[in-house]
Amino acid sequence: MKQKQLRIVVTFHTTAEAMATEQLCRERGLEGKLISAPRALTADCGIAWSGLPETKELLLCALAEANIEIAGTYDMEI
Repeated sequence: MKQKQLRIVVTFHTTAEAMATEQLCRERGLEGKLISAPRALTADCGIAWSGLPETKELLLCALAEANIEIAGTYDMEI
């Protein structure tokens, strides 16, 4: 069984926002990936971004600069 790790999880209202986040993170070299939103969270589109906790500030700044709206951010062990 895979050991859980602390991650930042970002949820979105739309799939388009989730996909834009994936592209933005690739362009900026921010490690992470799209995942199915964990059951404990509400995500309108059912997709979330999972990234390293140490990239939280960079990620949130990049999303704000790109005008990508998020539903919420969470620090979770997944």
